[in-house]
Parts: sequence; structure tokens; C-alpha cells
Amino acid sequence: MEKLFEKKVNINAVNNMNRTALHFAVGANYLSAVDFLLNHEARVDVADKHGLTVIHLAAWFGSLAIMLMLVKAGADQRAKNQDGMNALHFAAQSNNVRIVEYLIQDLHLKDLDQPDEKGRKPFLLAAEKGHVEMVEKLIFLNLHTSEKDKDGNAALHLAAKHGHSSVVQVLIRQWRETNETNENGETPFFLAVAGGHEECSKVLLAAGSDINIPNKLNISALQIATQNGHTSLVSFLLSENIDLHMKVEPKESALHLAIINNHTAVVNSLLSAQHDIDILNQRQQTPLHVAADLRNVELVEILLKAGSDLNIVDKHGKTALAVASRSNHSLVVDMLIKAERYYAWREKHGENIREPRTSFTLTFKQDHSLEIRHIRDLLWNLAYRQLKANEWQRLARSWHFTDDQIRAIEEQWSGKESFREHGYRALLIWLHGTLMTQDTPVKHLYEELIRAGFPELAEKIRQFKSKANSKPKKCAIS
Repeated sequence: MEKLFEKKVNINAVNNMNRTALHFAVGANYLSAVDFLLNHEARVDVADKHGLTVIHLAAWFGSLAIMLMLVKAGADQRAKNQDGMNALHFAAQSNNVRIVEYLIQDLHLKDLDQPDEKGRKPFLLAAEKGHVEMVEKLIFLNLHTSEKDKDGNAALHLAAKHGHSSVVQVLIRQWRETNETNENGETPFFLAVAGGHEECSKVLLAAGSDINIPNKLNISALQIATQNGHTSLVSFLLSENIDLHMKVEPKESALHLAIINNHTAVVNSLLSAQHDIDILNQRQQTPLHVAADLRNVELVEILLKAGSDLNIVDKHGKTALAVASRSNHSLVVDMLIKAERYYAWREKHGENIREPRTSFTLTFKQDHSLEIRHIRDLLWNLAYRQLKANEWQRLARSWHFTDDQIRAIEEQWSGKESFREHGYRALLIWLHGTLMTQDTPVKHLYEELIRAGFPELAEKIRQFKSKANSKPKKCAIS
């Protein structure tokens, strides 16, 4: 620097951001470089393209020694950047307590305690950044405030939004009111939940926050936690007896939101807490409609096992089965038909479909187990090599498949040979019901083929079974 200065280099030259050498020296806390530049008449009033002067940088990076040098050199202590922030704002948001003490107690610049362009005083910035020491210092200096920024956020809102539990505890001692809302109708508790801050949420709840205040869009804390997939936080809210069903119908219930965002653990938590499984959204869709439309096999399985009502229609008059068939997802279609048939059988026998049976593990997914591989092979042979076009529908009707169920299977058309795949799917659906009711599948199939007018196919089934039984047994490992 000394050699360059001797060669008459411009000490106040700026780069493309309008920053001088003094900006860089102050920003890096290079005390000797700052001293050299100031002694050689470097300008202290140059603002960069963001309006930052060296006094801002000294406050931001916390060098009291440099701050003293800049003040002595005549730097404007009240300078603002383009966001309306002065030295006190920068010191507060960076937790530079000694700089704040110098500005307020030594220079007596209390007039720096002004809102920036967002309406935030230094106290709000300190709370937003989670600086407990700075918040306490500003309270001691009588620079704390309950004023809100232009978005209606007080210090407590900002601290809660970012999960600063320690600052929240300090602020609660200062102001007992915890349920004030911002411009969006959000309380500090709502913001803490939205950010996934469980500890902070617990602190606010213990201080008297209302767990059920929704925002202006009528979204509750439970819904926002569900939407964001904060599983642990959802469990906490449910343990605090939060209102599961809003009095004013929301756009989507918590269960709808968990399904839309594929948060399986949250879905299970909500169902365990007795959330209404058949609640309707504004499109009159149940959660099962939504899961079926999204072709989400796992969530469809959970909802079916929980006993969703399969007969509810949306505003277009479609059941979940009709929605799934339209979505062209054969796995979900088949699961829904299995459920319809199984629950119809249980109701026929006077059983409550929402009370689980303990005699077997209920599932509506495809069964790939080795135990029934033989019968699956038999059914595949029947569907792909023996049944002719339109014959599977005749067989299905003899098994009490409804017209809607048959149409739903036929919706997944893949060409002239689709009837083979459709037949195989219908046979697997029949097999599921037979196994659930603990019938003997092959014997039952033989009898049903005779009854439905397929004696030749029935005989082939008997011969196929006999051949299979005569083969040497092999040990299979899955």
C-alpha cells in the first residue's frame, strides 16, 4: 500500500460496486490498513451501490477500535443504506453489544433507534436473529419496543418464526400478550409451528398461546404443520387436544394436506387421533379420493385399512374407484375393488368394517407371496391361455362383481389383447376375497367355473392342479 501510494495511486478509487479500499479494510477488520488509509485522507463518506458506508461495516463486523477511528475521522454516524438501516441496525442484528453501547451511551445517538424501510427497529432485528444478549442490552437501554413492522410482526413474531426459544422466553417476560396477529393473521405460535420449531412452540403454548387460532386464510397450526411434514410437531399438537376439525370448512383438512404432500407418518398420526377419515374438501373429495387421484398405493392402503367410506361421491358424482380408473392406475383400481368386495362381505355377515379382524393381516396390495404362487400361476394360465374375449366379465358377474367394478377394470385399455390382462386382474381380485374369507381357492374356482357354465375350463383346472400336486416338492426361499 505504501509503495502504491508513492506511485500516486488513487486511494479513493472504486470498483464496479462503488467500494473503496477503505470498505475492504474495514469489512475485514484490518486495523493497520484502516489506519494507513485514514492517515492518507481516504474518504469516509463513500456509499457503495447498496448504500453501505464504512461506518455500517464497522458496526456490522463489530470492530470498536475501527469504529472509534472512523468517528474521529468524521464518518457520518447517522448514515443510512438503501434499506434505511443505520449503524445501530447493523450492530443489533450482528450482536455487537460493545458497538451499541458506544453509539448509545458514549455518542448519545438514541435517535438512531428508528425503523428501517421494512418498519423494523434495531430491537426487532436482534429478536429476528435470536441474539439474547443484544435483546437484553436493548431492553436495559430502554430501546425495546412493542411496535410492529410493516408486515405486522412484533419482536415476538420474528423470534418465534425463526425458532429462537431463548429470545422468546425473554420477550414473554416483557410482554405477556402472546396471541397478537400480524397482517396475515398469524400468531407467534402459528409462525413457530409453520417453521417446524417444536421447542419454541412448547414455550409459547406454556405461556398461554391459543393453539387453535387460524390465519386469515383459515389455515390452522395443525394444517400448516401437516402440510410441511413436521411429524413430531404434529404429534405434539395432537397431544395438546388441538381442534382436528375447523368450525369453518377449510380448503383442505389436515388429512387432505398430509396426503397431498405424501407425509405417511403424519397421516398415521392423524388417523390415530381419530381425525375424520371421510371429511370432505371444497371439491367434496374425501382423503381417499385424493390419494386415489394421486395414484399413491401406500396411502390408499392405509385409508382402506382404516375403513374409508367407498360409496361417497365428489361434486362430479364420482367415487374413489371412478377417480382411480380415470387416473389410469390399475394397482389402485384393483385395491379399491378388493376393498369394496371385502367390506361388502363383512357387512353381509354383520361385522363392523372399522373393527380389524385378528385372524389375518389385512392388505389390499398385490400378493407376491410364495405360498400362493401355484394358484397365481393357475389363474394366469386361465386368463392368458383359456378365457376368450368377454368371458372374464361373465365369470366376474357370477362372482358378484358390480358393473362399476368391471368398467373400472376395463378403463385400463392397452389394445386388442387387453381382455387377457383384465381377466387376470379380475381373477386376482377374486383370489384376494377368497383368501380373506378363508375358502380353499382351487376347489372354489373349480366349483365356480362349473356353476358359471365353463365345465371344460373347470376340468382343465382340475387337471392342472393334479399335475402340480404330482410334481416333486421343492424348498423355496424368498
